[in-house]
Amino acid sequence: MISENEIFQLQQRVQHALTSYDWGMDPTTLSDPVEYVISLGGKRLRPVLCLLACKLYSDDASIALKAAMGLEVFHNFTLLHDDIMDRADTRRGQMTVHKRWNDSAAILSGDAMLIKAYQLVGEVPQSVAPAVSRLFSQTAMEVCEGQQLDMDYEQRSDVTISDYLRMIRLKTAVLLAASLKIGALLGGADTFNQDKLYEFGLQLGLAFQLRDDYLDAFGDPKLFGKKTGGDIACNKKTYLLITALQRAQGEDRTELLDALALSSPEQREEKIRRVLAVYRKVGVQEATLEAIRKYDDLAMACVYSLDLEDDAKELLGRIASDLAGREH
Repeated sequence: MISENEIFQLQQRVQHALTSYDWGMDPTTLSDPVEYVISLGGKRLRPVLCLLACKLYSDDASIALKAAMGLEVFHNFTLLHDDIMDRADTRRGQMTVHKRWNDSAAILSGDAMLIKAYQLVGEVPQSVAPAVSRLFSQTAMEVCEGQQLDMDYEQRSDVTISDYLRMIRLKTAVLLAASLKIGALLGGADTFNQDKLYEFGLQLGLAFQLRDDYLDAFGDPKLFGKKTGGDIACNKKTYLLITALQRAQGEDRTELLDALALSSPEQREEKIRRVLAVYRKVGVQEATLEAIRKYDDLAMACVYSLDLEDDAKELLGRIASDLAGREH
């Protein structure tokens, strides 16, 4: 049985491993942005889930530590490049790399992080290295596909809820799923449990991204760690916007389309205010929260199908919910 204190210890172990890691980069103008990104913290959801999945089937989670670190470095690499593409000013309440340094530094440091991620994930026993490598490479490509779909959808007016869910499955959910499966694989879990944990990660990832999109519109910036309304400003086809486009009729639809057409930096706050007003009027908040609950429930159903003791299942579900939860 894994205690909640042990989960906290796993978080601390990941944090220490990341902050004390020798990146082996020269010059420091390359390594400084990497160390800065890692220092911004976060809940370390992916590496903790990797270590947790390993510990569920093995007494020793240390065998998964380097892979867990690599998963977190890869995740932060995607955030670094994501911030450039979104022109985001802040991340976790601090300046983004491209704002603190410049675009070139952010791109190159991100590239270095990707290489380091592959090196770290590759430091697993040779008996499982091919399987881990295949899954990680497949996941990395899927994340890129999801990011491209995300950008493509900004220019399209025919994006459906199904399209959106496919995009966030690739952009967000598959990395959570891979983190769990890699940990389970390293811990010696059988194929059934590996696959169930992967499916759990997919459902958890969908709920996680839906919640993230919800908080981008309706969250408290002080708790969320970055400015709200960024998705609206960029016309990102989130669950919220697609739902609003489906529901808004007559004057509401005209107002929504007129607001979305605002594009100058000076009109940003007006655009966000007007779009949010339509969201509230047509029930987007309630619809999104209902969808979050749906995928949370599906994730928990996967947990309870695992070949584990009931107390372990309950703890896994509780920890996952806590890690994925964000302050509204």
